[in-house]
Amino acid sequence: MRRPLLFAVPLVALIAGCSPDPSPTTDPSPSVTAAPSPAGPDYTAWAAGRSTPVADPLYPAYGHADVDVLHYGLELDWAPETKTLTGTATLRLRAVSDLTAVRLDFTQAYTLDGVTLNGATVAGTIADNDLTVPGTVAKDAYATLVVKYHGTPATVPMPSHRTDTEPLGLTVAKDGGLWTMQEPYGASTWYPSNDQPSDKALYDIAVTVPAGWSAVATGAAKPQEGNTFRYVAADPVATYLTTLAVGKYQKETAEGPRGVPLTYWYRQGTDDKLLPVIKKSPQLLAWLEQRFGPYPFASGGVVMVPSASAMETAQMVTMGTPDYGTTKTAEIARYFEDDLLHEYAHHWFGNTVGPTSWTDLWLNEGWATYVQHLHSNERDKITAKQWEDWARGVDSRLRAKLGPPGSPKAENFAESNVYTCPALMLHQIHKQLGDDAFFALAREWAQQHRNTTQDRASFIAFVNKQTGKDFTALINTWLDSPTTPK
Repeated sequence: MRRPLLFAVPLVALIAGCSPDPSPTTDPSPSVTAAPSPAGPDYTAWAAGRSTPVADPLYPAYGHADVDVLHYGLELDWAPETKTLTGTATLRLRAVSDLTAVRLDFTQAYTLDGVTLNGATVAGTIADNDLTVPGTVAKDAYATLVVKYHGTPATVPMPSHRTDTEPLGLTVAKDGGLWTMQEPYGASTWYPSNDQPSDKALYDIAVTVPAGWSAVATGAAKPQEGNTFRYVAADPVATYLTTLAVGKYQKETAEGPRGVPLTYWYRQGTDDKLLPVIKKSPQLLAWLEQRFGPYPFASGGVVMVPSASAMETAQMVTMGTPDYGTTKTAEIARYFEDDLLHEYAHHWFGNTVGPTSWTDLWLNEGWATYVQHLHSNERDKITAKQWEDWARGVDSRLRAKLGPPGSPKAENFAESNVYTCPALMLHQIHKQLGDDAFFALAREWAQQHRNTTQDRASFIAFVNKQTGKDFTALINTWLDSPTTPK
């Protein structure tokens, strides 16, 4: 996510870039036993989506540690004139423990039109933003859940005091389009999901829109079929990293490093001034690849939306257009470039290697923020010492206001202490190791742990093994100290 506005560096301003009544149900039916038949699907096709879900300590109301979703197949239809989203979600899932019901996150803004579990019609109910489907699934058995639904998308509150964020989830734009920002939760405002970071899954997304409209979603684009746009995410991602945008977009294509296909979706007359920066994507990705290894996904790109924020949504970065006030055009371009570089950096640090729980958001944002500053310092000729002197002043104020980055508060999601403070910690490691060893450490972290989730303990163990030095005390001190370490 875009880093919140902080304090200006003397030489340059640096910014960057998350119980109502149950809804109508299907006809009641007896609970079914969900055991795949010999003629059923081959679940090995979705093996790459296997995860080890854990209950999130920061937002326990979201996510279900007893369910591992391997694959989401989403067939969506958007009708702007009635603001109605109609969907069929097919989930391939694994029971982490013996289940008597499958529970997922899903908003009661939708009416259920039908639910099946392994082909048998069952009753589904939505209450307290949870979908409950009765049916027994044995531990480590697989099941296919199909949910049909329709309704008008509704957002949920963002648990943060940031001024550049909006309510979470799928948002209906003034012109009838759609867009979403949904970190730390909000995917459940448009499809039934295990809406927490430790459960990564594969995706097939198809979106049908009226003629003249375009639909943009997570994954590599497949051939358009009439007014239906299709996307496939062959690398597993967490729910907060999915995106959906519908609008009257202009489209441009390009090639990134090693021929990686890039697509830019923008609104003519609204985003034109930022398009030259968006077109710098191949150079930004090349800069990142030189330091951190190959871009870890099959495609990339940018979709512009009417938001004040930005988000590292996988394979298709979601960029908003914040109000820059009277800022000069050249400065706007630099700020936007910093945001874009930050979100692209997340594809190495946060997307392919994500946090197991939101307690370790610093592991995403610390890396992306430090990488962003390495880039902007190089561009703007700011020395490492000048940056550290500035960052220490910011760090001190943030710890006093928000606490240490290793113990974030649920009501302060993605506020500045989980950005600058761990970035400054990484700078201390960088100073001790030197460029070669530090960038080798960063490359191996992203490449060795591709498509996994990690936490503080695994990061410390990796750093110590990779470097042959004991950084345990340094890392824990920087993550836990109420004041800036010396």
